[in-house]
Amino acid sequence: MKVEIYSDIACPWCYIGKRRFDQALEKFDGEVEVVYRPYQLVPDAPETASPHREWLAERYGPQSRAMDDRVTQLGKAEGIEYDFDSALHANTFLGHRLLHLAETEYGAKVQGALKEALLKAHFTDGVDVGDRAALTEVAVTAGLDRDRVTAYLAGEEGVAQVRAQLAEARAIGISAVPTFVFEGQWAVQGGQETETFLKVLQQVAAETGAAAKAETTDGEACADGACAV
Repeated sequence: MKVEIYSDIACPWCYIGKRRFDQALEKFDGEVEVVYRPYQLVPDAPETASPHREWLAERYGPQSRAMDDRVTQLGKAEGIEYDFDSALHANTFLGHRLLHLAETEYGAKVQGALKEALLKAHFTDGVDVGDRAALTEVAVTAGLDRDRVTAYLAGEEGVAQVRAQLAEARAIGISAVPTFVFEGQWAVQGGQETETFLKVLQQVAAETGAAAKAETTDGEACADGACAV
């Protein structure tokens, strides 16, 4: 089974969704190839990073603190330590390029390790994930070659491919993340509970012609399990 996960490095629900889906995979009796696809919640974010708290307050007003607090509490149950006081609002395009490099040259397993490392760097360690030097250090910890990453980020490799994938995500109707697409046919949106993901995996594996469904709501921002533009 192949699962394509559309997500952004700067999406807190994508971090929770990844942890829960990983736990479902551990319980699932079957082989699954997981590939991460790019999506940018703020594609026009500046190259210069700024404090997350300030950016979120400017965008969503007084409710921004409650949004962060809710995600922080839910993250604890999944072993995630969010540090929104240290987090930086940054453009994630370079990070998506790195994920493309990991998939094409190292494989899905390394790409998954890099995705985890990037999410931790952004949400826990206060790393500027729009900075080439910082991204290189994160990539090395995930198993990528330092010289290859340095040369890759210094040039234009992967730029056209990632832009094409971002456009494709919009074209097929991806409007909030995380979105999990099973076998290219059935989609589940949001950071669902682990048991929900497990049931979907089992249903897709068992029923070739049946669509796996999950209840979703059109919540604003990141309030209902998914981050929307």
